[in-house]
Amino acid sequence: MAPPVLGIDSSTQSTKALLVDAETGQVLEERRASHPDGTEVDPRAWLDAVDEAAGPLLERADALAVGGQQHGMVLLDGAGEVVRDALLWNDTRSADAATALIEEMGGAQASVEEIGSLMVASFTASKLRWVRDEEPENAQRAVSVLLPHDFVSLHLAEKGTAPFTDRGDASGTGYYSTREEAWKPELVEAALGKSLDLPRLPEAPNEVMARTVSGAAIAAGTGDNMGAALGLSLGPGDVSVSIGTSGVCAMVSDTRPGDASGTVTGFADATGRFLPMTTTINASRILEAGRALLGVSHEEMAELALASEPGARGVTLLPYFDGERTPNRPHARATLTGMSSSTTREDVARAYVEGLLCSLADGITSLEERTGTAARRITLIGGGARSRAVQQLAPAIFGREVTIAPDGEYVALGAARQAAWALAGTEEPPAWEISGSSVVTADATPQVLEAYRELKERTADWS
Repeated sequence: MAPPVLGIDSSTQSTKALLVDAETGQVLEERRASHPDGTEVDPRAWLDAVDEAAGPLLERADALAVGGQQHGMVLLDGAGEVVRDALLWNDTRSADAATALIEEMGGAQASVEEIGSLMVASFTASKLRWVRDEEPENAQRAVSVLLPHDFVSLHLAEKGTAPFTDRGDASGTGYYSTREEAWKPELVEAALGKSLDLPRLPEAPNEVMARTVSGAAIAAGTGDNMGAALGLSLGPGDVSVSIGTSGVCAMVSDTRPGDASGTVTGFADATGRFLPMTTTINASRILEAGRALLGVSHEEMAELALASEPGARGVTLLPYFDGERTPNRPHARATLTGMSSSTTREDVARAYVEGLLCSLADGITSLEERTGTAARRITLIGGGARSRAVQQLAPAIFGREVTIAPDGEYVALGAARQAAWALAGTEEPPAWEISGSSVVTADATPQVLEAYRELKERTADWS
């Protein structure tokens, strides 16, 4: 058996740690520990969680890497102590700051040219600006800024190690240039009103960046979406569609995307390529809303939906229950239309599932248009992908076959794959086969997506 490697996912909700065979990708052991709730969290809680989840596995691993939630702001003072609680990706108090930074950069197109994406409230730079404006004393104390995965990686490294990160997670900060493949320190200074120390970047994506006390190699780590792409072994043109609390469509691309509308974010990935993404606020909660409305279980919801027909006999749902990010309608609400006296519970259930999938189909289309690359393979992951109705209807609405990935901790698996890559020092990551996937096909139903898009256009000025 090849030496074990350790992959760690420090997500918003918890830390997951996988001990994995470096040659085959077989998971040998898995542990987890929870994180505090909230959009503002003491980052030292993540260190306690990684000690609990990964600590017992550390001595058995020859290499490790950390995948972590993107964008979060961890400010440290000159002694390396935490200045204030970390602001997480889903903390939106920095929305006005993002708008101000876009204007200062010269507008949306300038933002995309500079950092690869349109600045949004999630990005670390927006949070730095909020600190400058609202907490000037903390801005003055701050000497360095790290991302969540950087903070956890540094904790696992031997004492005296300089902070480090990777290009994938760095591309979501708002002060890294995907065009120049380098930090833009002047953007940090513009955001916070002063310069900060930034973590070092690897010269190659498989570089060993540090060692643990016991000598195990530590790879650069990456952001959670980049880690999931690595865990799924996605190649150029492959798209992952994650149906969790939010919906994320991500495509591995050889070309640097640029979208001034903000629909597609131009992130880098963990292999030297790019990972353009679209994100929806509403995803699995759409299924939950339908289940609650009809008073059924999730399995019964799927049965009802499959008992109707394509197009739900004229019923269409625009599923923007809590506002939406893609398209950018933050104050929108859901619209259910086309009902008649003959509309059934089955039709309503079908409309909810179709509304979810049409929203994601729009995300896939945006990726294809912005990259100029047709999706080669579409893989469904996440809790919502377990629905039988989602699995059976996805290929019909997407208009192509869909791969259903088995349940798994793909961010942690991707971190483990990066660790194995650093350990091997090879040109490409190890080839790990994911067993248990299934491929689903169906006759395309383009009329369903057409009805959805017509409703989306018709309601554009409703909120």
